[in-house]
Amino acid sequence: MTDLSDHGKRASRAGADDLARELRRAVRGGDVDFGVTARALVTMDASNYRRVPLGVVAPRDADDVAAVLEVCRAHGVPVVARGGGTSIAGQATGTGVVLDFTRHMDRLLALEPDTRTAVVQPGLVLDRLQEAAAPHGLRFGPDPSTHGRCTLGGMIGNNSCGSHSVAWGTTADSVRELSVVTARGRRLRLGQGWAGAPDGLRALAEGELARLRTGFPDLPRRISGYALDALLPEKGADVARSFCGSEGTLGVLTEAVVRLVDTPRARALAVLGYADEGAAAEAAAGLLPLGPLTVEGMARDLVPSLSAGLPRGDAWLFVETGGESAAEARARAEGVVRAADAADALVVTDAAAQRALWRIREDASGTATRMPDGSEAWPGWEDCAVPPARLGAYLRDFRALLAGHGLRGTPYGHFGDGCVHVRIDFDLLTPAGTARFRRFSEELAELVVAHGGSLSGEHGDGQARAELLPRMYGAGLVALFERAKAVWDPDDLLNPGMLVRPAPLDSNLRFAVLPREPVEVAFGYPADGGDFAAAVRRCVGVAKCRTAHAPGAGVMCPSFRATGAEEHSTRGRARLLHEMLAGEVVTGGWRSTEVRDALDLCLSCKGCRSDCPVGVDMATYKAEFLHHHYAGRRRPAAHYALGWLPVWLRWAGRTRIAPAVNALAAVRPLAAVARRLAGIAPERGIPRLAAEPFTRWWSRRRRPGGEETGERGRTGGPGVPGERGGSGELVVLWPDTFTEHLSPAVGRAAVRVLEAAGLRVALPPTLRLRRPPVGDGRTRILDPVSVLRGRGRVCCGLTYVSTGQLDRARAVLRRTLDLMEPVLEAGAPVVVLEPSCAAALRADLPDLLPGDPRARLLAGRVLTFAETLERHAPGWRPPRLDRPVAGQTHCHQHAVLGDAAERRLRAAAGLTGELSGGCCGLAGDFGFAKGHWEVSTACAEEQLLPSVRRSAEGTVILADGYSCRTQLEQLAGVRGRHLAEVLAQALDEGPQQPPGDADSCIRTSRT
Repeated sequence: MTDLSDHGKRASRAGADDLARELRRAVRGGDVDFGVTARALVTMDASNYRRVPLGVVAPRDADDVAAVLEVCRAHGVPVVARGGGTSIAGQATGTGVVLDFTRHMDRLLALEPDTRTAVVQPGLVLDRLQEAAAPHGLRFGPDPSTHGRCTLGGMIGNNSCGSHSVAWGTTADSVRELSVVTARGRRLRLGQGWAGAPDGLRALAEGELARLRTGFPDLPRRISGYALDALLPEKGADVARSFCGSEGTLGVLTEAVVRLVDTPRARALAVLGYADEGAAAEAAAGLLPLGPLTVEGMARDLVPSLSAGLPRGDAWLFVETGGESAAEARARAEGVVRAADAADALVVTDAAAQRALWRIREDASGTATRMPDGSEAWPGWEDCAVPPARLGAYLRDFRALLAGHGLRGTPYGHFGDGCVHVRIDFDLLTPAGTARFRRFSEELAELVVAHGGSLSGEHGDGQARAELLPRMYGAGLVALFERAKAVWDPDDLLNPGMLVRPAPLDSNLRFAVLPREPVEVAFGYPADGGDFAAAVRRCVGVAKCRTAHAPGAGVMCPSFRATGAEEHSTRGRARLLHEMLAGEVVTGGWRSTEVRDALDLCLSCKGCRSDCPVGVDMATYKAEFLHHHYAGRRRPAAHYALGWLPVWLRWAGRTRIAPAVNALAAVRPLAAVARRLAGIAPERGIPRLAAEPFTRWWSRRRRPGGEETGERGRTGGPGVPGERGGSGELVVLWPDTFTEHLSPAVGRAAVRVLEAAGLRVALPPTLRLRRPPVGDGRTRILDPVSVLRGRGRVCCGLTYVSTGQLDRARAVLRRTLDLMEPVLEAGAPVVVLEPSCAAALRADLPDLLPGDPRARLLAGRVLTFAETLERHAPGWRPPRLDRPVAGQTHCHQHAVLGDAAERRLRAAAGLTGELSGGCCGLAGDFGFAKGHWEVSTACAEEQLLPSVRRSAEGTVILADGYSCRTQLEQLAGVRGRHLAEVLAQALDEGPQQPPGDADSCIRTSRT
């Protein structure tokens, strides 16, 4: 039989170009792509493995599938069926042609509430089926944590389970009929009975009845190997069930009829706290007789430090109960608490609170990839399963085995089914580490079998465990697996190297192709040891970025939701960067056009920084790539026009030509020429410049004869300009470029509110660089000068960072730190009104200048408007407005700054309702750059614009970011306002809230 290397040789002889041409002729409706980007995107799944395919085909129907199989069989090229690409054992990768079912064959064909069935195509994402079934009180039972992006085809291929399997079983339990195309082109309809089975399968099963009855452990989560015992006569010769979990090695699924279950009308969640995961595991099996919907376990190591709401303990069980009413569900949850021997417990009935807790558990598949000290951990032994009653003993032995090999990992998972997930800190980068990985795998396989378990309890064997199946089943049953494979696929065309005749578990590791030495980079990457390859390795492929809707207030990944294309997801871009570093598929290095084009539609929203379970920061990676890509080369016009925006606006402000610029921009032909020269989208309106910059207003306000006269004493420290306000604490208000030149009303409003709260307000020093005294070899900052005459101006460098002009960004930030030294010495907090600028100062500044201690000092002083009031004016109460709000939390606020203080300030002011998640789509320079208009508007139409259109009359439209306000104005004709503007107007128009209403006070916490 042919091995993987022989497949590669045959494919090479046939010629990829000839194969591609024949496929394009044969495939009538689907897409055939043998390009660099298409291949690079599917070299990996969510496992440790990497295989480079020849090309990708996205079929539209079963005819396309049959055509691909016919051509590939003629060329001797293997075929791999791929759904969401979240498989953890390597079975979604291949060396031949990859069938991508997510692009076209992703429909729900029928849903029959009366029969509780649905007809689905293999590329349908599970959540889409759940959404369609929900109005009928139905759902698909299995629900993996990747439910927002895993496909039904992938679930059938892996026999996926999820957290509710104690109630509703595995995917195989939910399958009624399957439509399959075999490698030799036969179209079969599989169900119970032999009518649709391939020739020879019945004879094979009936000739091995004794082995089928005795060779398989009786486990709720036995996923390993082929489910040939489903072919027993006493089990109805269920051919469809036996096909589940075959990992695309027997046939290609084109359609499925699946069973649905009733959704409980109400649910409650009992969270039980234990001393450790061993105690939680011991307790899990005892709760099963109570009929829970879930019994999930996890330990403290996987809980984000800021997460709240869990009972006392270092490990927890999440036990969900259902009922016809909320009271019934709660009563059952309380019964679980009484029956459990837990150190502490909590019963949650609020749906939002339950979702928040479940999100912690679902994100564990990503958070587990990093140890508490930040070191990397990997799958490989992700989902072994043992009898639930033996789980506690197994975990103790498992911990001992880890310690014996000097390894670490934190188990979590489906404790009620005895299924444990764990990521382990294997060293897969060196030969010695890889050898230890193999030794550990072999010993762990023996341990699992000793406890009566299955090597895979959910995700399949793939390449990670198939080599070890003889230890679980014995040579005789594994030989029977090979015979079954030959019945279905005698040419070994489908996903070779998986399940039978497997590739070694320590071959094809995806890390082997990466450079051993760190590449030279501009950012510091402190969490990754300064290694860009380690930063890229953060993406393990769980693909939370591929969800069709941002969950809750989430942001990631707006460009994927706009286009639906893998290359526009965070994972897709990380894969391209990985292949760029590897240099095998993407060969252009930093000059790669494939990576550039994929990153072009990245909005730099930073949503992945917070929403990705492993903290991939694609905005930073994009800036890094653009920095290298354009080094010594001409950049796009937008990089000069929008990247240098602070310079152009400062020049316009100093020369007082804003009225003339606004007048010229109103002349359509002139505006069109300006947009074309500047690389700005022709559909975009050019924003108006402020006639009076914010700092000029501030200066005029302080002069005799201005709005306010006189100047208070300079108590803020040396070099801090005269501040105004009450006798309270001094705060320094940052005059960001957008507030300064485009929306100074926001700055004026902030001053009004901060002073009303009793704070003294100052602006950063504006200084001029002068020549050093003779004999002094460095430039020093000497004297304060006026805002209008000075050359020194603070700037966060945001526009330079977002366009990858990192040398310029560092120069600007160094000058800013020089200017801010008096403020840093004074210890004053720095109030930044524009969320993107605040995020740049908090995150990008210390990462670009990691060797300058002032960078981290300034980053730590940066506060948002609401944080400033909460921490430095804790006794102040905002005016009551008692009005609903709509709008959007700025994406950088969500990702870097957090919005807890803003929520509390809104609540204190009586501003009710939630702001939408997602990204407005303008995202700084992104929405202005030519070629981005369609994606920009699609992002706005996802959440922001619908939420504003739905808002009732009198609703306050909030948008703290200038980009969000501009997008609202240009796409919806709606004026959004910064929260400071809303509060300032309330101060001017009406009395403040009466004293004594403690519920509306701003929280006084300074943490």
